[in-house]
Amino acid sequence: MTMLEKTTRINYLFDFYQALLTPKQRSYMSLYYLDDLSLGEIADEYEVSRQAVYDNIKRTEAMLEEYEEKLQLFQKFLERSNIIEQMEKSLSLGKLDTSKIEHSLVLLKELD
Repeated sequence: MTMLEKTTRINYLFDFYQALLTPKQRSYMSLYYLDDLSLGEIADEYEVSRQAVYDNIKRTEAMLEEYEEKLQLFQKFLERSNIIEQMEKSLSLGKLDTSKIEHSLVLLKELD
């Protein structure tokens, strides 16, 4: 996984699970991943060591991955997006296959 892929994944996980984090965890993650501040800049802002910020971010990333493993909100989002994209593609090509649409609807319902 490239750094860009990891950052994108963490941003999505943060979107889905941020309500489960403490205010400090939310703040560190937001500053680091969304505002692109360095560990040193965050450390200066909170008057803590760079290592403390790093440790907090790494622990929070691990927690987000654990939440995803258990709840799979991001995975279901990806699957749902893929199904919808396929349905839109079929419609734009003028291929109105009722059985395919019914199958896609079943798949969407199974995700919930």
